[in-house]
Amino acid sequence: MPRSIKGTIQIEGQDITITNPDKPLWPEAGVTKAMYLQKLAELSPYLLKYCRNRLLTTIRYPHGIHGEFFYQKNAPEPLPPYVKTAVHEGINYIVMEDLPVLLWLGNLAALEFHPSLHYAGSQLPCEWMIDLDPSLPEEPRIMEAAHIVGQTLSSLGIQSVPKTSGATGVQIIVPIQSGITFEELRTLGHFVGMYVCQKHPDLFTLERLKKDRGNKIYFDYLQHYGGKTLAAPYTPRAREHASVSTPLLWDEVAADVRPKDFHLLNIGARLAEKGDLLAALPPQPLENVLKHLKNKK
Repeated sequence: MPRSIKGTIQIEGQDITITNPDKPLWPEAGVTKAMYLQKLAELSPYLLKYCRNRLLTTIRYPHGIHGEFFYQKNAPEPLPPYVKTAVHEGINYIVMEDLPVLLWLGNLAALEFHPSLHYAGSQLPCEWMIDLDPSLPEEPRIMEAAHIVGQTLSSLGIQSVPKTSGATGVQIIVPIQSGITFEELRTLGHFVGMYVCQKHPDLFTLERLKKDRGNKIYFDYLQHYGGKTLAAPYTPRAREHASVSTPLLWDEVAADVRPKDFHLLNIGARLAEKGDLLAALPPQPLENVLKHLKNKK
């Protein structure tokens, strides 16, 4: 029976219990729980930005990425006094505001962080997100697909930031002005999705059922509803490479980088060099395109 180790660290005035720091969480990458907590602290200025004041779902892997896992929406009891929560549709969600809460969740082997697409107490989206979801386990065309979507948006006067999901897909993120609705984003997404599917019928599909997609990449514009979640920018993922969901430069997309190129062992150096690529893009003007689509109805 492995020996259980337990200790306490103090972060921002809060005492956080740490258990079994030597436990392997990503064995292939050599990442133990202690290393993971160090990497979360390194990621925290970036990861927390996209989780604050949002309803948080985590995926917990108590025995590492190859063990059983479960989605946690309801906050576990008992909660430390520094953990805030918000109720939405009968679920008491954690709202991850600061580093103590992030490290507390890291100690619970929460390896993925999926915040809501809206702020707690709001019915309006925080950003526009298009999810490009491959049907194949390894999709060599994923960056080609992302490039096409980015160019299409640019032709509409909309700049965007591509982001690896950290798994196999890519998301295209567009910062937006406050006041745009989920329904408007679904309308806009459907318009762009129809266009790229017509232009590139062998590459894209709007078919929701995976069994009916063949080898095409699903252009998912339907994620925009209250309570839906997104793999947060800079969240780790429970993959062998310890990959991290990472915003990209369009030049990197053109160079056909792979999602597994960005992981817990190199993300700190990348952020020190490039900073937060998402934060560098201001809210985009969607009103003219939305007005045009409404007039076509």
